[in-house]
Amino acid sequence: MNTALTIALSKGRIFRETLPLLAAAGIEPLDDPDTSRKLILDTNLGDVKLVIIRAADVPTYVGYGAADLGVAGKDVLMEHGGEGLYEPLDLGIARCRLMVAGPADAPATPRRLRVATKYVQSTRRFYADRQEQVEIIKLYGSMELAPLVGLADRIVDVVDTGNTLRANGLMPLEHIADISSRLVVNRAAMKMKHARISGLLDRLRAACGG
Repeated sequence: MNTALTIALSKGRIFRETLPLLAAAGIEPLDDPDTSRKLILDTNLGDVKLVIIRAADVPTYVGYGAADLGVAGKDVLMEHGGEGLYEPLDLGIARCRLMVAGPADAPATPRRLRVATKYVQSTRRFYADRQEQVEIIKLYGSMELAPLVGLADRIVDVVDTGNTLRANGLMPLEHIADISSRLVVNRAAMKMKHARISGLLDRLRAACGG
C-alpha cells in the first residue's frame, strides 16, 4: 500500500506558524517556501511532500484527495462547508476573529443593510440566525474600502489587531466566530493510510500541547 503523505499548506502566516509544529513532528521542507518557486516541496522524509496552494483552496484539494491532509483557517472551513473532510485537530495557530465591522457613527439606514465580504456563506448564516435580511456584496479584497465609498454599510472580515479597521475609521461591531487554523484530513486517506496519519496526528497533538 502507498503510505506516502501529501500535506496542503498556504504561504503566509499559516505556513510560518505551521512549520515549527511540523518540525516537532519530524517534518521539515528542504526548500525555503519564501524563495522557492516550486509548488510541491520535498521534505526530509522522502515520502512526505508539501503542496503550496491558495488558502481558500486547501479544503478543496484535501476534500477531493489531491492532498491527504492540509492546514486551513476555520474561516475558510466555515465557508467551504467541510465536505469530504475530517477536522481532527485545532492547531491553535493564526488566531483571529470573524467580525462584522463598520463606521462607529454610522446612521440608521432605511433600506436593507448592505454587507460587503468574501465570506458570503458565513455572513448569510449569521444574519439568517438573527432573522435579518441583508444584501450581501461579494468582494475579494480591500474590504475596508466598501463603507468608505458607500458601497456597503458593513463588512464581514477576519480581524487580528484591528489596526487596519481603525486606520480607515471603522471598528468591530459584532463577533461571529473565533478563528484558528485546523488540521483537515481526507476521509478516504484516513482509512487507507490510517496508521501513518494517526501517528502524525499524535505527534502534532503533542506539539500543540494537547
